[in-house]
Amino acid sequence: MKTLRYRLAVVALATLAAVAAGTPAMGQNDDDVVVEGLCSKRSDYKLKASPEDGRIEVEGEVDSSRVGQTWRWKLWHNGSPTGWGTRTTKAPSGSFEVRRVIVDLAGTDWSTFRARNVRSGEICRGVVATTELLAQSVAEPAIPRGMVNGEAGAIDRFDRAVRSRLLVGDVKRIKIWNKSGRIVYSDEGSLIDQSFTLGEEEVEVLTAGGHDAEASDLGKPENRFEKSSGGLLEVYTRIWSPEGVPLLFEVYYSAKDIEERKSEVFSAFRPITLGGLIALVILAAPLLWVLTRRLERTARDRERLLRSAVDASLAERRRIARDLHDTVVQDLAGTAFALSASARDGGATRTELERLGQSVRGSLRSLRSLLVEILPPNLATSGLHAALEDLVATAAGNGVAVEVEADGLAGVDNATAGLVWRVAQEAVRNTLRHAQAEHLNVRVSTVNGTVLLEVTDDGKGFDPHEAGDRTHFGLRGMESLIADAGGNLQVTSSPGQGTRVRLELEAR
Repeated sequence: MKTLRYRLAVVALATLAAVAAGTPAMGQNDDDVVVEGLCSKRSDYKLKASPEDGRIEVEGEVDSSRVGQTWRWKLWHNGSPTGWGTRTTKAPSGSFEVRRVIVDLAGTDWSTFRARNVRSGEICRGVVATTELLAQSVAEPAIPRGMVNGEAGAIDRFDRAVRSRLLVGDVKRIKIWNKSGRIVYSDEGSLIDQSFTLGEEEVEVLTAGGHDAEASDLGKPENRFEKSSGGLLEVYTRIWSPEGVPLLFEVYYSAKDIEERKSEVFSAFRPITLGGLIALVILAAPLLWVLTRRLERTARDRERLLRSAVDASLAERRRIARDLHDTVVQDLAGTAFALSASARDGGATRTELERLGQSVRGSLRSLRSLLVEILPPNLATSGLHAALEDLVATAAGNGVAVEVEADGLAGVDNATAGLVWRVAQEAVRNTLRHAQAEHLNVRVSTVNGTVLLEVTDDGKGFDPHEAGDRTHFGLRGMESLIADAGGNLQVTSSPGQGTRVRLELEAR
């Protein structure tokens, strides 16, 4: 029942903004109903409703403390627009205000004020309901002295003065109670001066002020005259008699009319809500599509790189095994057979021994080159120049003339030297495998704090724009590492013109 009561209160009062009677806001008269508060950011707003010759004057005000701001504003009455426009805040308070007179005083009428800062998007919004106007602006000022004590003449004067002004619109019944539960006044005369038990909520409103609402229990004795009215909603607030006695002002509304008003409210906001959702979907759909495509493309690229890395690893293992079998193993086998033959023949000549020694030294160079490819050297111990010499050791055996230059590398840190060596390793490997070159040049230098690496050959070259195979996959795979280190890698080649690999990397 409590949940239903509050749900009905929200529907009936349309988020009724209450300023308790007896605690008026600054600048308001006794007959005014004022709601004020903070906007969605730093500005303040105020919404005031006051009676004016049977009409309602609604005034909306925004104070942003900033001069020259442009605001769009709108006023609604029962969900229908009554005024709108654009205003600019002025000195000295940085405020603006708008007024409208509503020719309707119909019980549960409500007015809504909304203002939006064009630049910042800040929104101010307030709602004021006329139920409090009935209590504070119609009923309370008309209460004569003596009515609170049950004087018949005072009750009659009050009835003649305000009855037609209270029973307006969808108002079905009026009751005014004192704190003991006695009905001081009702438009149903037979209820006057009868006493009933007040509920906890009614007592709380009488004591602390404010307002409350609940579905009427038509089975209660005080509601026996409303049984044929169908469902009712009772809304109550506190007013004061001229003697300073607090009274409970209670208004009964038709539940059917409340449902109609609820539909009006929801209908007014439905285009805003649905429009916002549709706009969000329209804006988000292309973004989600782009992100999805990007994620799919990234996943395909990662899968392709992973497969290429696995294939490259398998190919490297096969190459090392082939190189060991075709070079070092064959050379060592030949040397072993030659030594065995010399031993059987009774000794070897000096020339024969020299030839066998050269063969063994060549095999050692090949093994060192393979070891360098399998396990990178410790550059801090051996130095970059020595590591590059080991890297190209097998080139002479392949009939390639090699030149290595590495100068001015003192002070280059191990991380930079390691990245330079890895690029050189991949470039030399590609030359020996694919270029069919006769000359290979590896040059490393430091210029103005930048380490430069150039690996050039005079091989058959290739077209970088049509290289769809894995020939230079290793270099492409290192581009991200080089970019993260702040370097730049360029591969220049053309068919029949050789290849140049150039690395620029800031020394640390």
